[in-house]
Amino acid sequence: MKKKIIILTIVLSLMFTAFSGCIDETAPDANAQSNPEEKTEDTVANQYDSNDILYQVSTINALLEGVYDGDTEYGTLKQYGDFGIGTFSGLDGEMIELDGEIYQVKADGVAYPVNDTTTTPFAAVTFFETDTRKNISEPMNMTLTEEYLSEMMPNKNIMYGIKINGTFEYVKTRSVPKQEKPYPKLVEVTKNQPTFEIEQVNGVIVGYWLPAYVDGINVPGYHLHFINEDRTAGGHVLEFDIIEGEVEIDNTYDFFMDLPESNDFQDVDLSSDKASELEQVEK
Repeated sequence: MKKKIIILTIVLSLMFTAFSGCIDETAPDANAQSNPEEKTEDTVANQYDSNDILYQVSTINALLEGVYDGDTEYGTLKQYGDFGIGTFSGLDGEMIELDGEIYQVKADGVAYPVNDTTTTPFAAVTFFETDTRKNISEPMNMTLTEEYLSEMMPNKNIMYGIKINGTFEYVKTRSVPKQEKPYPKLVEVTKNQPTFEIEQVNGVIVGYWLPAYVDGINVPGYHLHFINEDRTAGGHVLEFDIIEGEVEIDNTYDFFMDLPESNDFQDVDLSSDKASELEQVEK
């Protein structure tokens, strides 16, 4: 009997030693608090090795429905792109990001520099890397320019960043005034949008061409903003005539969307087709 007890003791001792070796003594304290925002940023930063990512805040249909309160700061957005377009909390104007600098074209048509703590309810940015470059050597209107661009974007199932640096005979832009709660739908806001006509101006068109399958998420087709060479005026592009310039295209294969955590976004109905409303507000 004594021999059996000694053998059992040895077996239990060996089992305890083996079990102890499986425990990671360097594991973090179970009570330690993680920062979910830092975790999200690390995930986005480490998930891809390339900069060919379109990073988007919210959806275009949420914006159409009047979800205008921003919960993403532009300082944060700069970590995910140096080029892009969007708007501001309260729908306070049009956003252009170019070479890592963000500008806000308000309802007066003037472009203002943006503080990093300013927030956005909708924006799309990327780190612009030129994949295709061509010159525009003859005058073209907006329709002809879009046809010219289409030849540079043969894959109609990926996303493209578009940059046109040129001399323009004419550019027509719009902005939108800051809204107050209860927020109206975007289609109502744009019925009284201020528009601006600029002649004989050097500047840059910044924007995207996106495939049809982004319907409801972003704007399918062309979505372009403009800022002049002095970075003092611009807005959402409605029309333009370009004399000459240079086109740069960035092929973009990856997409990441950051959805708002607000009650407004939680409660909004995004189930209906908004294609006709989107066409109205984009024109």
